[in-house]
Amino acid sequence: MTTDLTAMTASGLADLIHRREVSAVEVTQAHLDQIHAVDDKYNAFLYVGNESALDSARAVDTALGNGEAPASALAGVPLALKDVFTTRDMPTTCASKMLEGWVPPYDATVTTKLRSAGIPILGKTNMDEFAMGSSTENSAYGPTVNPWGDNRIPGGSGGGSAAALAAQQAPLAIGTDTGGSIRQPAAMTATVGVKPTYGTVSRYGLVACASSLDQGGPCGRTVLDTALLHEVIAGHDPRDSTSIDQPVRPVVQAAREGALGNLKGVRVGVVKELHSDSYQAGVLSTFDAAVETLRSLGAEVVEVSCPHFTYALAAYYLILPSEVSSNLARFDAMRYGMRVDNDGTKSTEQIMAETRAAGFGAEVKRRIMIGTYALSAGYYDAYYGQALKVRTLIARDFEQAYEKVDVLVAPTSPFTAWKLGEKVDDPVAMYLSDLCTLPTNLAGHCAMSVPAGLSPDDELPVGLQIMAPALADERLYRVGAAYEAARGPHPAAV
Repeated sequence: MTTDLTAMTASGLADLIHRREVSAVEVTQAHLDQIHAVDDKYNAFLYVGNESALDSARAVDTALGNGEAPASALAGVPLALKDVFTTRDMPTTCASKMLEGWVPPYDATVTTKLRSAGIPILGKTNMDEFAMGSSTENSAYGPTVNPWGDNRIPGGSGGGSAAALAAQQAPLAIGTDTGGSIRQPAAMTATVGVKPTYGTVSRYGLVACASSLDQGGPCGRTVLDTALLHEVIAGHDPRDSTSIDQPVRPVVQAAREGALGNLKGVRVGVVKELHSDSYQAGVLSTFDAAVETLRSLGAEVVEVSCPHFTYALAAYYLILPSEVSSNLARFDAMRYGMRVDNDGTKSTEQIMAETRAAGFGAEVKRRIMIGTYALSAGYYDAYYGQALKVRTLIARDFEQAYEKVDVLVAPTSPFTAWKLGEKVDDPVAMYLSDLCTLPTNLAGHCAMSVPAGLSPDDELPVGLQIMAPALADERLYRVGAAYEAARGPHPAAV
């Protein structure tokens, strides 16, 4: 086989594997070789499961050799898994010293679905600690570097998964999106990332950051690849109390139909509040060109106002820290994880305090303190309560907008990838990179980032964000695939 397997799409690899023109072991080994060749440069992986991945690939080859049907449309195609999903055969650290070396006793539902689908898990990817950050610089194990530029961030918190795709270390990846942590890295690495409707992908075994916002989702290099992975991981899970008992949306069918390039009858709304002169000029010009491409495909394009989106950032950074302060209280040095107790003479309170001081990084501590303050007596109504009211107003803005249009579009991020270290000392500047993605999480809706080209400012990737109502995920894939087909081949990072 002379084809460069690491440069192929997941759907293309699946076709070769299932026709037995190449083995799943060969495909998996090619990606493991790529990881070992380049990851010293990118630091996309925190753990590489060489033998377990190859064992999974061998099982697929054996089944196909026995005449069995593939376990899924992606059987044999390897994947990179964000290190926030529990895995019983690999460490799950959430990129934190607090969980260093912890091997969970159970698999997350997403992990189980991947294994059942015959998808070899290459390893666990780097991230901002406990999924808190926009640059993957908050990892306790060092930052991930964007393959698109030396010394550039890959976005966050799922920068490891996105960088692994861009560096051809994996054809597929899984991320989580709490305020844009799938979509923003996708935009900055010229990959595809989808935040599904809240409740359609199980959160069982997903280590919680903010429970009302977190959502696992698929990442790939093409819209079709991402759709195929979406159908694998979605579905109702009785172990997740927020899981929606609805059939999986027909996203693969929508992606295939969209690739035919006809958007006649589709109404597209450009969100006025997410198109600002404060954004990078090259991002706006690239986004505007993408909108014109949608228009050329037959879509009706109109401007839509969602006035309360301007308050999304403030509301999000009260709601999320409040939930963080509650969720991370479990890391108390008493049951599992890190424990600071050097001489055995400290009180329980001292052990807890010293362990949390040593185990959590600066950004995690910042958010715990903000959240604890917002929930405290005398401030709850003024901060957290008001933020919840804004959240309701944002959801109403979406409802009114979707009465007029089928999907909404905006830049995924106001900026292209900045330099490592450029914003680490200015949390507010870092938070502003999430402006365009936060509203979708607050409403529980779905959204996609698809590569829109390179900014003329710096030749770095720009993402087109497509948003749709809850349980209308297939609209993302139809519009995204149509745009992708019209845009044509996108340059690769490596």
